[in-house]
Amino acid sequence: MLAYGEAYSLRHGDVEAEIVSIGASLRRLRVRGRDLVVPFGPDETRPAYRGALLAPWPNRIVKGVYRYGDREYRVPINEPSRGHALHGLLAWHRFLPLEGAAVSALSRTLSDAELTLEAVIDPSDGYPWRVRVQSTFTLDEAGLTQRVTATNESDTEAPWGTGPHPYLRAPSGTLDSWTLELPAASVLEVSEPGLAPLSLVPVDAVDASRFDFRTPRQIGAAQIDHAFTDLVRDSEELAAVALTDQNGDGVEMTWGPGCPWVQIHTADLSVPECTRLGLAVEPMTCSPDAFNDHAYGFETGLVRLAPGGVHQVSWRIGARSSGNSNE
Repeated sequence: MLAYGEAYSLRHGDVEAEIVSIGASLRRLRVRGRDLVVPFGPDETRPAYRGALLAPWPNRIVKGVYRYGDREYRVPINEPSRGHALHGLLAWHRFLPLEGAAVSALSRTLSDAELTLEAVIDPSDGYPWRVRVQSTFTLDEAGLTQRVTATNESDTEAPWGTGPHPYLRAPSGTLDSWTLELPAASVLEVSEPGLAPLSLVPVDAVDASRFDFRTPRQIGAAQIDHAFTDLVRDSEELAAVALTDQNGDGVEMTWGPGCPWVQIHTADLSVPECTRLGLAVEPMTCSPDAFNDHAYGFETGLVRLAPGGVHQVSWRIGARSSGNSNE
């Protein structure tokens, strides 16, 4: 087996996507020949959670400890530099095609533009619930929609959260020169360097040059690894984050009210070859450390999934054009 597991290629007109089975990860998304996300190599172990599905929690559980109901639980620490449990339990788990899809080859191009992968979270000491997770990828004429469906197959209520981890990119220039449009009124302050949640503040209250992108402007030297909320939405209740180059061409990510939070990360990483290659835009159903929602004075968005209950959420990545390009 290759580093990423199986690969599945989808195509719809000028839109191409490749999904890999480890973490149900989006390896590549191209529209009319240009990348909308930072890809990773076909034989490369996925770097920096690039394109992975995050579940049953996105972001962090502080110190890997949470209290749910009347019990305390501990999950493995996989972010040793900060001492937290990062991005859930499925990011390195192998997803399989939904039963009946009959996909058996190591790498296969599908004739249609849709793929559903499935994984099961089995009960453990730190997360004693069985949750079936399906991730459906669908292409249209300008991009890709990912829909995540979670079913609680346990006999008790389960805490739940999810989100994706794509690194978006504009077609030209560098991250510093790209223009970001982020319609969020509040940002979650965090400890430095641990990134544990502290308090929710207006984006223009502490460091507007770092956090306030309600009016589109260049990212510049800003270093961001923060969760935002209080999102402005359109008449269809969609929030949108856009990233464009100096020509006005780029990428847009949209999602509905099922994701009241979004993590933005300028990818200032310890590995130089991965640093600031793209902007991580991570719509989230809940805030960082939401499993400890009792500890915070704001609405975390934690989903409490009833026995037999089903939760579904989706997001879309699509091309944005100035209208002056040759696309």
